[in-house]
Amino acid sequence: MSKSISATAVDRPLFATTAVRSYALYAIPIRIGVNAGSLDKRLMEKYGKATPEALVESALWECSLFEEHDFRDIKISVKHHDPVVMMQAYMQLAEQCDYPLHLGVTEAGPTFQGTIKSAVAFGGLLSRGIGDTIRVSLSAPPIEEVRVGLQILESLNLRERGLEIVSCPSCGRAQVDVYTLAEEVTAGLEGMEVPLRVAVMGCVVNGPGEARDADLGVASGNGKGQIFVKGEVIKTVPESQIVETLIEEAMRLAEQMEGESGPVVVETV
Repeated sequence: MSKSISATAVDRPLFATTAVRSYALYAIPIRIGVNAGSLDKRLMEKYGKATPEALVESALWECSLFEEHDFRDIKISVKHHDPVVMMQAYMQLAEQCDYPLHLGVTEAGPTFQGTIKSAVAFGGLLSRGIGDTIRVSLSAPPIEEVRVGLQILESLNLRERGLEIVSCPSCGRAQVDVYTLAEEVTAGLEGMEVPLRVAVMGCVVNGPGEARDADLGVASGNGKGQIFVKGEVIKTVPESQIVETLIEEAMRLAEQMEGESGPVVVETV
């Protein structure tokens, strides 16, 4: 017979009773967090490693410590560094309980790798309606974690979009350095807190059509840039004036939006 964590009083930590009384007295909700790196040794013996089933069993057992005292103001997290294991664990939890779920890919790694892992895991779960809060964990400054989290939520339409740059990859038709142009436009509009979609396209062949949904954009070629607003070309400027012109038009559109939805904040750094 395989071992499992039983629900006997012997296994229950003594702190649970005291903790529950304190939480209930002051109406303090708690988060029960299970981490693949600190899984109970009994579950490691049972499952051999931190499997989705092991994470879920551990979390629900911890919940039972509080449920027996009729305390259910709980949120659960089951974090793993592997986004596939993490997703499977949360999907199983969603089927087995109604507690709010706090999503997280623990020890996700450096900025690039961790961003990819987090986007894959959060996107897969949130698009299924699983998850109530998220925590991005990167080997990077906290501000980067916040930026990544906000961008993931905006990409899923779970948070109002801010500034979004739509830019094409460079191809044989590109007649401008799209990489540099996109970076310069992004830097020039940094700090603009307005739901503005700006397109930076490297050619005039497919550029306007591919960026049809953009509020503002440029299609470049032959040393010039066609500036368009809402899909309509409004002017053509020399390549050296593209960034300056886009910023001017963005500010003009922001002022229009200010009258529709309140003040627009533009910070310069």
